[in-house]
Amino acid sequence: MFEDNSVNLELLRKRAHNLRWATFPEGVIPLTAADPDFPSAPEIAESICAYSKDKYFCYGSPEGLPEFKESVANYYQKKRNVPVSPAFTFPVDSAAFGIYLTCKAFLLPGDEAIIFDPVDFLFRYSIESVGGVAVPFKIPPGTDKVNFEIMETLVTKKTKLICLCNPLNPTGKVFTKEELFQLGKIACKYNLIILSDEIWSDIIFFPNVFTSIASIDQEIRDRTITITGFSKSYGLAGLRIGAVMAHNQNHFLKLIDASLHNSTIHGANVLSQVAATTALTKCEYWLNDFLKHLTSMRALLVDELNTIPGFNCLAPEGCYVAFTNITATNKTSQEIHEFLLKEAKVAVVPGLKKWFGDHADGYIRMSFATSDQILRDAIYRIKSVMK
Repeated sequence: MFEDNSVNLELLRKRAHNLRWATFPEGVIPLTAADPDFPSAPEIAESICAYSKDKYFCYGSPEGLPEFKESVANYYQKKRNVPVSPAFTFPVDSAAFGIYLTCKAFLLPGDEAIIFDPVDFLFRYSIESVGGVAVPFKIPPGTDKVNFEIMETLVTKKTKLICLCNPLNPTGKVFTKEELFQLGKIACKYNLIILSDEIWSDIIFFPNVFTSIASIDQEIRDRTITITGFSKSYGLAGLRIGAVMAHNQNHFLKLIDASLHNSTIHGANVLSQVAATTALTKCEYWLNDFLKHLTSMRALLVDELNTIPGFNCLAPEGCYVAFTNITATNKTSQEIHEFLLKEAKVAVVPGLKKWFGDHADGYIRMSFATSDQILRDAIYRIKSVMK
């Protein structure tokens, strides 16, 4: 499933947008947006075809298909040790929208929300889109312990939300249970909502262990909104499907009301819900094999990057992105990005504030969710021009 010949470059060059194959000239290898180069599990396409053969595409329930709600809740109960209720679970048209929706539901103009730095730009974007103020909290690289006592000093009377991205994109950090307990207790102390983005939670490299913050205790869980998606784990980015889990009725009602699902202005595609349900109930074997492949690609990329003068890459604990410190090259992130694109025909994501925040400066990010052959070719090109 994850052999070199599994990647269909002809189709990727037509269909893979968002800074990937279809948005670069032919000949460029994009190690950019974190989206697999591999086709999804066959059961997913088969389930969409089976649903479609009856030729009825009616409106679904605004709160989601029952089978979708149950599959997400069961997954979190069995795999994450979180007592999720299907009644408080609903689909959204992406985990990204789930982040925005939570900000919309719980922030008023002028309210503050703490975000990690570096972190995916969607947190700041979502907060500012609803009139909120994003307050960055620096997360150290690698396995350094996070001092949440410093984060507590950022809490003011205007603070309403803490945004948790676990595992953390772009650094690949997986937060320990002890760290999450500290964060959770701060939220409890100051009556804050926790937005827990867990879209990367299936991509964890041994011996690291993922803990869902909602599994720690009921007090923390009761103020947590859990968000997940299926693009990273199962290659379903184009189907635009995610899930939002509230842990009490009050939060659920606020989220549903803010979602506009009941008005039919917004809602999740029925076929996408069918696909995600199939992924959770029938495709664990595919995910396990994908993770084995990613483990090999991670070792290959990190080892090779650390042989390049001026590059320093710490192996990510989760996520299939390598966040590499390039400050010793005496070039900026943007300069390295432009140099590699022009001279090596390899596209990477520069550590610019607009993508990840101020503390991404001096880094580049590379996705390794591709084939062995493609990744080796990209590494060879990078090493050749960085001599």
